[in-house]
Amino acid sequence: MIIFLFGSDTYRLHQKLREIIEKYKKTSQGGLNLKFYEGKNLNFKELLEEIRQNSMFNKRKLLILQDVFNNSSFKEKFLKNHQPFIESKDIILFYKEGEISQKDGFFNFLKKKSKFQEFKPLEGRELKRWVQKEFEKYKTRIKDSALERLITYIGNDLWQLSNEIKKIASYKKEGVIGEREVELLVTPKIEINIFQTIDSLASKDKKRALKLLHQHLEKGEHPLYLLSMINFQFRNLLIIKDLVERNVPFYLLSQKTGLPHYVIRKSLSQSQKFTMERLKSIYRKILQLELKVKKGKISSTLALESLVVEI
Repeated sequence: MIIFLFGSDTYRLHQKLREIIEKYKKTSQGGLNLKFYEGKNLNFKELLEEIRQNSMFNKRKLLILQDVFNNSSFKEKFLKNHQPFIESKDIILFYKEGEISQKDGFFNFLKKKSKFQEFKPLEGRELKRWVQKEFEKYKTRIKDSALERLITYIGNDLWQLSNEIKKIASYKKEGVIGEREVELLVTPKIEINIFQTIDSLASKDKKRALKLLHQHLEKGEHPLYLLSMINFQFRNLLIIKDLVERNVPFYLLSQKTGLPHYVIRKSLSQSQKFTMERLKSIYRKILQLELKVKKGKISSTLALESLVVEI
């Protein structure tokens, strides 16, 4: 039997792989006949001989093959002599992280002849349901507004979301989790282009700032997420400029703010391009636009463009 697991959502992909391995161990003497193969250097003849050998106690094997898609020799030989694998009582599991070309013949063969499952990145309602279920595992609940804030901060990176959920649930052991806990405990992810966008705004290069924002949108990033990232970074600039004006040494800035060193360095440089009053004015504008978006008075895309034009 052939199983094929693949996709860009590596978190759920790993979960499914662990689930299969644990189930196999429970039913086959602790996984005595479990074997892993690195696909890049896998020899087809070696694998063929493996499935033709009877396992100890005549128990079926679980053979896990990770990333054979860059092994042209293996794929070519497998396609020419695949019948022994299809007829085998052993479980042959192909495992591939990331995107695969739809033109790949080996990929299309596996989709036709295996039990396959694709793990695409979660979006929208599916992502929200996943986050809610993760909180339920810790016997906690999260308000809708806080859930939105968490997803805005982190996106659909399930690895980081799972860590943040565990951290928040440990902190808030009673009651419903609100926006306050998310803002207190979670540091938003910052894309390098967000720094570049802020640089463009500071230099009054509105054309470049708009171009960078549209590059984010073309990649499928939500405009409200981008607005939140800009909000986060301007708040950093305000905090750091205030600390510097109060003569707090550079080496204490990370300790005082809880921000990573690379964010501190970049923010320190950017904060020097604005006066304190200008930063406060921009930050107030961002907050006003976010509020209008949430009340449905303006679209998030228009809010972004308005911010660039008015700075």
